[in-house]
Amino acid sequence: MLKYVDVKEVFAEIPDEITLAISISQCPLRCKGCHSQYLWEDIGDELNTESLSALLTGHIGVTCVCFMGGDNDPAQVDNLAAWVKANHPRVRTAWYSGRDTISPQIHLQNLDYIKIGRYDEKQGPLNKQETNQILYKVEQSVDGEAVLTDITHRFWKRS
Repeated sequence: MLKYVDVKEVFAEIPDEITLAISISQCPLRCKGCHSQYLWEDIGDELNTESLSALLTGHIGVTCVCFMGGDNDPAQVDNLAAWVKANHPRVRTAWYSGRDTISPQIHLQNLDYIKIGRYDEKQGPLNKQETNQILYKVEQSVDGEAVLTDITHRFWKRS
């Protein structure tokens, strides 16, 4: 079961989107230097289609929902992303996973963006050019296959 703790409208997580960032607890990864160690705990309210519907109703104007975590239950993240696609077709979906590879339980047609990569404090987050993390934009090819385009550079400041 997924549980969420924080919900914020943000502009920095997904480029060009007004994002409803939903922080999911019970993170099994426990990365050294994690800025959200409280999300390692089993805290918060259940995140299901009912609570997600209420969150979307309460945050009019968001263009994207980003599941921040959920590595303890990627299948449920996938189900919720599919539900958003089916019930809110104008809202894009994103997942911030801390894993270094995409879970086989994720169907990329349910996501518009996916971030992978364990946080490495020596390499830093997405806004550092040295980061090991990658944010992909997911697009569907003509034959229905997912095409991943690395858009991590969109976080880097130009000098």
